[in-house]
Parts: sequence; C-alpha cells; structure tokens
Amino acid sequence: MLYLFLKDLGGRVNYYIPDRQAEGYGLSVGGIEESHRAGATLIITVDCGITSSTEVELATQLGIDTIISDHHEPGPTLPNVIAILDPKRQDSTYPFSELAGVGVAYKLAEGIQQRMNLDKSYLDKYLDLVAIGSAADIVPLIDENRILVREGLERLNRNGNNGIRALVDTAGFKQGDIQVGNIVFGLAPRINAVGRLGSAEKAALLLITRDYSRALKIAGELERDNKKRKEIDNRTLNEALEKIEREFVPADDKVVVLSRENWHSGVIGIVASRIVERYYRPTVMITIENGIGKGSARSIPGFDLFSAIRDCSDLLEQYGGHKYAAGLTIKAENIEAFKEKFNAAAAKALTDDDLIPKMNIDSEIELDQITPEVVKGLRDFAPFGPKNMKPNFASYSLEVVGVPRIVGQNHLKLKVRQPSSGGWVYDVIGFGLGHLLPIAASHNMVDMVYTIEENKWMNQVNLQLCAKDLRIT
Repeated sequence: MLYLFLKDLGGRVNYYIPDRQAEGYGLSVGGIEESHRAGATLIITVDCGITSSTEVELATQLGIDTIISDHHEPGPTLPNVIAILDPKRQDSTYPFSELAGVGVAYKLAEGIQQRMNLDKSYLDKYLDLVAIGSAADIVPLIDENRILVREGLERLNRNGNNGIRALVDTAGFKQGDIQVGNIVFGLAPRINAVGRLGSAEKAALLLITRDYSRALKIAGELERDNKKRKEIDNRTLNEALEKIEREFVPADDKVVVLSRENWHSGVIGIVASRIVERYYRPTVMITIENGIGKGSARSIPGFDLFSAIRDCSDLLEQYGGHKYAAGLTIKAENIEAFKEKFNAAAAKALTDDDLIPKMNIDSEIELDQITPEVVKGLRDFAPFGPKNMKPNFASYSLEVVGVPRIVGQNHLKLKVRQPSSGGWVYDVIGFGLGHLLPIAASHNMVDMVYTIEENKWMNQVNLQLCAKDLRIT
C-alpha cells in the first residue's frame, strides 16, 4: 500500500522484505545494506522496527534516515530516528491504539496527503489493501479498524486492486461477495504462503502489479505454494501433537512450549494457533537450527503474551510482538529454563477458570424472532471480527427434523424447528462439529447456540443458522 502510494506520487521508491528464514521478520541488516547499495537516503519501516535500535544505528552510520511505522509494543527505549509512528508508544496521543501495521502505514500516507493538500478521496484507491492487511493481521475490528475494513471491502468487491482480483478468481471466490472470513481463511493464507516457505517477493509483485494477466500467473503460483504450505503445516502439527502426548501435563502446565530441530520456521505460528484451539493454552512453538531457536507464540483471551515473554527476557536473544501473538529468538540451552519461567508467569496470571473455553451468548431468542428486520440490523454491524464478533444466539427445546448428516470435512448438517414458535424449519450447518452428530441424531430435543447467516447459492439468498454448540435438552 505504501509503495504504491509513494510511487503514484512520483517518488523513487523500492521495497525490501526480509527472508524470514535467514533474517527474521523485522528491520534487518541485510535490508539496510541493500538500501545503501541502491543509494537510498530514507528507509520507512512498515509493521516493524519499533525495537530495532541497533539496526537503526547502522542505517544512520551509512547516511540513511529512518522513519518507523509500526503497531507492536515498544521496548524500554525507542530507536533514534527522525520519526516514529506507533499508536502503542507510551507518549502517543492518538485516540485509537489498535491499528494494524497497514493501518499505521495508511495514517502515514494520510499525513502526506494532507501536507500536500491532495483531495481526501485520493487515498480511496488503496483501501482494499488496507482491508486485507487489517483483517489478516487479526486486529480488533472496532473503531477505526472497522471503518477501514468496511470501506476497503466495499472497494475490493467493486473494482479492487488487479492482484487481489486475480487472487480472488484463482481461489474460486466471487467478486462482490468477499467478507472478512474470505480474507482470513482464503486470501491471506495464499498471500502469506510464499513468504512462509521462502522469499515473499512473488506476493509483493502480485499486489503491486497493475497488469491483470501477469497477476493471474502469479496468483496461480501462490495457489501451488499454499498447497505445499498446507502439507508442511499438517506434518508439523502431527509431530507437535505427538510431543504434547509425551510432554504436556494438564494439571501442572498452564502453557504449551514445544521445541524441535528443523521445524519449518514459516509454519510454526500457524501450528501454534491450532494447538491453542485444541488445548486452550498459551502456546510457544520453537524450531532449533545450529543451536539457536526461533519461536512463534499465540495466546488465549485474558492472557498478555507479550508481557509474559518480556518477564523471561533475560533468557532470550530477541523478542517482540503484542498481547495475542509474539516471536522470540533463544539459545537452545535456555529453552528448558524459559519453559519453566514462562509457565510460572502464566501460573500467576491465569486461574483454572481462565483455561476453560468460554462461549458467550449475546441473546436467548425464539426462532420466530429471526425476522428480516433483525437480519438487516445484524448486517449493519458488519464487518465482523475480533472484539466485534457475530452475535451468538441461543434457542431451546428444538426438534431435529429429518436425518442429520456429516458433509465435507467433518461439518454437521441438519434442520431444526421450534414447536413453541410456529414450527418454521431452519437449515443448520455446524462447521467442524461432526463429533456432535450423536446428539443431533438422538431423537431428543436439543438446545443450540448459533449465529444467523445469509447463505448465497445460485443467485439466491437463504437464511441459515451456523451452529456453535448443541446439547440435549
């Protein structure tokens, strides 16, 4: 987004994305040296740099100024640069602290637009990229993030960036119907896959090209890379689950810390997220190579991951991140000590009750209360995401109609009606809830927690209930 903005203004601009295997995620020595060779006089970081004091010093020595735009938590001291945009810095007066990395870069662009007296609508053409970057970064979709994503989705669905259009077409999605879920589970993994496995260059080229045929070719390559990434994901997850069976003691361990030689560093964050889903514990996955471990950490609600890792900083070489996700570098011989100290920090912060997954019910309703007006009202709350989730409804004493079944990859499909509220029959889908088939098929009345969805199929919009849980009444 920032590259295209500066380029469109006539700037002489290039970009550098660190190879995450060799350089990690942030402002890197390799990137600074490459910038120096290219004759750059200014580096602008995006989504990184807030803890990169040493790297900034190198840039200064080479005669390069630095502007940092980041949204991660600062360290105890700020880098000595000409400007820092980070809504999480302690002296920040900006009224919203939860912007994504792309959101902070967008604010930098907005400042330039205002300084140059450009029309306010000038930045609109970049909003689809802001929407994708914000949704994919799993930031809270409230306040300014919600507005940026909503406006960006509107642009994406109307006449978006050519690279995104090619990605949408290759993924088999339909232009005009893209929502946050399609970004998080469909587009973002395809963009990220190539960077997880090696160089992110292809993904960058896809998003900056304005040639649709070229974008379509790159999107096809990303599709193949994503399939390869999924294979590595599944293999790593199975290896991690085997280690958990041997090493994890639920009564003693508030966290899961796993380490192994030569896990692929590009997928350990994804696997950590899956382990959190399955075991509901803060999780750190560490891959070791040549005596150095690189770790990716993911959290559960109510646990400040970054703060707990910071408490273990004496055992770490580097660390960074925020409340829900973080990364670290550690010497292999310190991993066991880190595990103990991190577990102790979690034990202080988490109660047994915190480690029980919660399902919040926003309203208990009868099925006949699901009117067109209610559906329209729910639509107005979109886009949905972290801190602005789709409302969960609960309805009781429902009769299962017909024969429930499992479809696709362990999804539960059934129909229900509520005799006490008119008996209208509703279609229900429960993604990943195949294990609840015995309850649905028990011939008992059931209680259900669900969200209300509009399912588009063959140019028709039908109401569908998306089950989150079932129990026998």
